[in-house]
Amino acid sequence: MTRSASPYAVIENVVVEESRRGKGFGKQIMAGTLQAAWDAGCYKAMLLTGSRKPATHVFYRACGFSGEEKTAYVAHPPA
Repeated sequence: MTRSASPYAVIENVVVEESRRGKGFGKQIMAGTLQAAWDAGCYKAMLLTGSRKPATHVFYRACGFSGEEKTAYVAHPPA
């Protein structure tokens, strides 16, 4: 248990419709999501993405996320 079992947020697969990209909606969504996490007492927010596009990672860094702290691995139950 980390941080005495304090809550944390997990954000996964953020998508803004292509025709609406570049208008600030994504940053507004991310800012609101992070504020909700902080308001709920989360001590951190983790973001998971399957995107390999450099622009996607630039966007997440611009929203305050670091790609240098953790590495995520995912397991699924056997079929």
